[in-house]
Amino acid sequence: MKLAVPRESEAGETRVAATPDTVKRFVSLGFEVSVETGAGTLSRVVDADYQAAGATIAKDARATFEGADLVLKVRRPSAAELGLMKKGAIVIATMDPYGHDDAVKAMAEAGISAFAMEFMPRITRAQVMDVLSSQANLAGYQAVIDGAAEYDRAMPMMMTAAGTVPAARVFVMGAGVAGLQAIATARRLGAVVSATDVRPAAKEQVESLGAKFVAVEDDEFRQAETAGGYAKEMSDEYKKKQAELVASHIAKQDIVVTTALIPGRPAPRLITKEMVASMKPGSVIVDLAVERGGNVEGAVPGKVAQVGEVKIVGHLNVPGRIAASASALYAKNLVAFAETLVDKEAKAIAVNWEDELVKATVLTRDGKVVHPAFAPAAG
Repeated sequence: MKLAVPRESEAGETRVAATPDTVKRFVSLGFEVSVETGAGTLSRVVDADYQAAGATIAKDARATFEGADLVLKVRRPSAAELGLMKKGAIVIATMDPYGHDDAVKAMAEAGISAFAMEFMPRITRAQVMDVLSSQANLAGYQAVIDGAAEYDRAMPMMMTAAGTVPAARVFVMGAGVAGLQAIATARRLGAVVSATDVRPAAKEQVESLGAKFVAVEDDEFRQAETAGGYAKEMSDEYKKKQAELVASHIAKQDIVVTTALIPGRPAPRLITKEMVASMKPGSVIVDLAVERGGNVEGAVPGKVAQVGEVKIVGHLNVPGRIAASASALYAKNLVAFAETLVDKEAKAIAVNWEDELVKATVLTRDGKVVHPAFAPAAG
């Protein structure tokens, strides 16, 4: 069995899909591991560390992919990369397939078996494979760090002989994995924290972290969660009531972090230009959903936008801003899943196509798009 770990080809991607620790695990499973030179440089992993773990360093992408049965990536493979892979190869990555039907079809036509890690079901045995959670956790942390860096005042209350510095007020919109970590991080920095979410279960989680929960708690709110634990789309009437409450609250905040994303849909608009204008001079908004259209009116992907007296932070690939930590967690997610595809005694790849993890994540197989959410569009 041969495993390939290429250097990520997409601009701005600093993460890598394997670390020396996970390379050791793959070698123990019976894999020959080929890592492209420089693949881990931006995640603070040098080639020598991979070699010490048992990997061979390949001089370029072509040499990395040659003969590979299993390919690990952070992002979906490009057309050039697909051309270097052998038919039948298994590729595991975050595929970002929504709105990219042509790219999904191209993977099918290349004859690879593509697995989308972001579709991993949220069940107990798959917790260690949950890339959405591992990366969102770090994004929530980094969002507060980025917000604090742009905010030109201290975060905690400081009582000094020269007077008292008031604590910053931080409001987190969306209390999923990213939001909860943002709350915890802002609290550690000494801010007064509040948060909102449309899922009723979030209230207890928010309050357990020492933050104030802000929401219109009516009947619709109490039923606003899917069986999978995701937020439901709310009615226009509820959105209006919630927006009014949030608008009055935002005007008093120093830093706002927005984290709202619904899988497969554009990011919901949470903050209007009027809300932005109501904020105090020097306030900061961090939009974690900017890659999906943004939660904030005026956010610019990849930029820190100055809108009036308010800064709107729209960094792309936020987990990649702390690539060493993000890669370490992502690589462990991948090796945990890859182990389920291997017969450990025979030291051979043996995919159980009826496994619920496989059925949930496989996008393409045997030259076809097989995932039910994308097969009709590809056809």
